[in-house]
Amino acid sequence: MADLGTALRSLLDGPYAQARESTRDLLASTGVLTDPSHRVEEQRTQTREALLALAKSGIPAAGFAKDHGGTGDPGASIVGFEMLVYADVSLMVKAGVQWGLFGGAVENLGTQRHHDTYLPRIIDGDLLGCFAMTETGHGSDVQSLETTATYDAATGEFIIDSPTATARKDYIGGAAHDATLAAVFAQLVTAGPGEEAHSRGVHCLLVPLRDDEGRDLPGVTTSDCGVKGGLNGVDNGRIVFDQVRVPRENLLDRYASVAEDGTYSSPIENPNRRFFTMLGTLIRGRVSIAGASGAAARQALAIAVRYALRRRQFGAPGAAAGEPQEVLLMDYRTHQRRLLPALARAYALQTAQNGLVETLSNIQGGGAVADPTAQRDLEALAAGVKAYASWHATETIQECREACGGAGYMAANRLTTLKADTDVFTTFEGDNTVLMQLVGKELLTGYADDVRGLDPLGMASFAVSNAAEVVLERTPVAPLVARLRDATRREGDEPDLLDRGTQISLLTDREEHLLDTLARRMQAARKLSGAEAFAAVNRAQDHLVHLGRAHVERVVLESFVAAVCEVEDDEVRSVLDTVCDLYALSVVEADKAWFLEHRRLSVGRAKNVTASVNGLCERLRPHAADLVDAFGIPENLLDVEMLR
Repeated sequence: MADLGTALRSLLDGPYAQARESTRDLLASTGVLTDPSHRVEEQRTQTREALLALAKSGIPAAGFAKDHGGTGDPGASIVGFEMLVYADVSLMVKAGVQWGLFGGAVENLGTQRHHDTYLPRIIDGDLLGCFAMTETGHGSDVQSLETTATYDAATGEFIIDSPTATARKDYIGGAAHDATLAAVFAQLVTAGPGEEAHSRGVHCLLVPLRDDEGRDLPGVTTSDCGVKGGLNGVDNGRIVFDQVRVPRENLLDRYASVAEDGTYSSPIENPNRRFFTMLGTLIRGRVSIAGASGAAARQALAIAVRYALRRRQFGAPGAAAGEPQEVLLMDYRTHQRRLLPALARAYALQTAQNGLVETLSNIQGGGAVADPTAQRDLEALAAGVKAYASWHATETIQECREACGGAGYMAANRLTTLKADTDVFTTFEGDNTVLMQLVGKELLTGYADDVRGLDPLGMASFAVSNAAEVVLERTPVAPLVARLRDATRREGDEPDLLDRGTQISLLTDREEHLLDTLARRMQAARKLSGAEAFAAVNRAQDHLVHLGRAHVERVVLESFVAAVCEVEDDEVRSVLDTVCDLYALSVVEADKAWFLEHRRLSVGRAKNVTASVNGLCERLRPHAADLVDAFGIPENLLDVEMLR
């Protein structure tokens, strides 16, 4: 690898360079690309065996606190799981279910007795479990789950039941075959002395599924989701409960407990706050999917760029004797346009992902109770980056497939497998459209507890008092970035599009305008009631999504700018400055209609955006190989047929 590639890798690896290098070594020695020709049962067996082998690597243990049998480095665990995508996306997802979701629920929602009883066996892979949240009737709307956990004071047990057909747990990773214990999310129904039984909201309980022979336990019915569009190494299944009894101690009771007599108590009085606090502790899933999405896109780009640097097509006029008679794909502007802006976005997203992982590790790694404001900021950013990164993966992998022509469609060349396996990421761990609305709502409401759900009536009833400046206060950036933004705002009209402050200001102004106008719409909706209020908020959903995306793109740019500013080598920083310019202006170009409609760009400047993007692609063309080599993907995992 060229020195430039090595230097670029240092920026991309960020604060977890050592963990990434360790995982590279593991993948270089043991990683094998998914073979899509294998039957489903073969894929599942291979994934299960790889999962058990992974348990010995130390990557899963890093995600758990030292007091619970782990090594207390959640950031290292997340980046380790992220890089598993280079070999087998099914392994990454199954590992995420086992140690991120199932193990994370036990650690973050349980108390000492749960930790002592279950976590050592979860960490070493002796106890395989699943995360049973999604139901046939409810996925994004977790608060409306229909499964019930009714407390029976006479026996000291909870009765787990699926009262309706839509209460069936659906798409649950591990439920079809491997999981023996489930973390089940259900409406907790209790009645203390003198009380009527009623739901206390959604809580999590541990429910055994199978015996040692793999047979469903009494009252439990599991079934197989069968062949999916991808991820066929993961045994997704369905679960129906029929009056299944579990001990009172199986309630994961960090945030709420039920006494022997049925008395319910919680240290968090507000039910909405309690619910979102519980879900907030499970944020690693979204952070992991964001990272995995970025890794999948990087692998696709590495394959497509390498192919474009060796594949020739159509004659070159005036070629001298002995020179190649056809033109490299990467020398065509259209090809540069297809791959290089996506490559720039991959770089920008990786710097943002590094910051996201570092923030999560700082908040959750110490084991202390997180500051509520910091936790909510993390949740909003994780939701937005997950959505943005998984959309990026879906779009980029498809573009890479098309850029490789018929060769890209061959399963032996990896791209179709990557596309199939990551397609679900746009709805996995939260539907992207819903998540972007959530980001917009968080910005709009100032993180008010009463409206943190997705209920439009709750939104309309909240008095919007904060304005755009609150957003900038709540998303702190490096001092240099702030100075660039503020200086440009004082300089007047028509500054240079390649000026970093101009780029930051364009994205900041867009976000502020979207937030201000949305706030005014919500103030008007507040005067309405019932169906009219719902309709008013419903009409603003596209506005919410646009705001969410604008916010994420601004934060990603500022993260990238801050990372580039720290690079000391002039040559490396020059290349990265060009990559950063390309990311910023390709974002502006993609939303050019908005900038024109709102007079943030004149017609002339709008044309100049496109011309600048073309010019930046040309400037990066000589560095294309180094830019993808910098991803550090082990060579054995790039050894596809069309590159041999």
